[in-house]
Amino acid sequence: MAQRKVRVAVIFGGRSSEHAISCVTAGSVLSAMDPDRYDIVPIGIATDGRWVLTSGEPDRLAITDGRLPEVDAASGATLALPSSGGLAVSEPGEVPRALGDVDVVLPLLHGPYGEDGTIQGLLDLAGIPYVGAGVFASAVSMDKVHMKVAFAGAGLPMGPYVVVTDRAWRRERKRVVDDAAALGWPVFVKPARAGSSMGVSKATDEASLIAAVETAREHDRKVLIEAAISGQEVECGVLEGLDDGPPEASAPARVGVPEGYDFYDFEAKYLDEGLRLTIPADIPDAAVAEVKRLAGIAFEAVDCEGLARVDFFYADDGRVLINEINTMPGFTPASAFPRMWAASGLDYPSLIDRLVRTALNKPRGLH
Repeated sequence: MAQRKVRVAVIFGGRSSEHAISCVTAGSVLSAMDPDRYDIVPIGIATDGRWVLTSGEPDRLAITDGRLPEVDAASGATLALPSSGGLAVSEPGEVPRALGDVDVVLPLLHGPYGEDGTIQGLLDLAGIPYVGAGVFASAVSMDKVHMKVAFAGAGLPMGPYVVVTDRAWRRERKRVVDDAAALGWPVFVKPARAGSSMGVSKATDEASLIAAVETAREHDRKVLIEAAISGQEVECGVLEGLDDGPPEASAPARVGVPEGYDFYDFEAKYLDEGLRLTIPADIPDAAVAEVKRLAGIAFEAVDCEGLARVDFFYADDGRVLINEINTMPGFTPASAFPRMWAASGLDYPSLIDRLVRTALNKPRGLH
């Protein structure tokens, strides 16, 4: 008898500002998954939070002529996720029809309401295995402030920063501005709980700082202000080790900012000509080894599982400083994470297979 296909629910979209990027990631993954091995259930979450069973056509999930894709809640059947762990579809005027159990969920969600532990908690309650980090690792890694606290506890080197809470910005704005100015200009201002460079700005004086904080607050009322690090941006992919082994780090990549951009903002990342990477990173061998070592420590510092991309600065003075960890990195073939692993000998379809296999082999509950 032929071996039964693994039934994978691929979940994408979501309520965050990274909705479109999640759709792009899903389109790439869906096109790469082997239909002879996987029975794929594509599930989109619309921006209003409705879950929809979609066609999962990759072409409809791509950026086309600058148009960002989205999940259309009116184009599919509303989906319910019962606590039994099964899936059911409720279509207008019809009794819900069972879709049967799902073996594993691949949650390709970026940002809040998906990458931050919320869907991970839902899946844990339903007893459904899923790819990637659990509730705690997802939550702490999504919040860049608490992420830095975890990194500091693990002794990881970081650049200086200032945290701006909602209360501090409303009641102690002068102190916040003074603290930020003490970091030295320029500084980078970002929402504490967002990604894909959403709401990130570069500030060169007090006036632009105030404007940058207000821009970041459109995404999150908690904001992070970071000192600029003179040097190169370097990224490293991490996979959960096989057979209880330690985390495995990919060949690092050096990120090159396109001409005409100060840094990798949203447009430079997704609407320009694509991510400019040098793989392996053209930095000294000792720095490459240090990036890989620190990437593994960062992965374990937040109790990560499955996969992560860890971002660093290789400073002009030779220091390697950690910037942040991303528990569900961009996953298109043009994204840094798959490209770094391809350069390390693990191609795109094999990378997806490994992630699904790791999730299936993971014990349920606390472990």
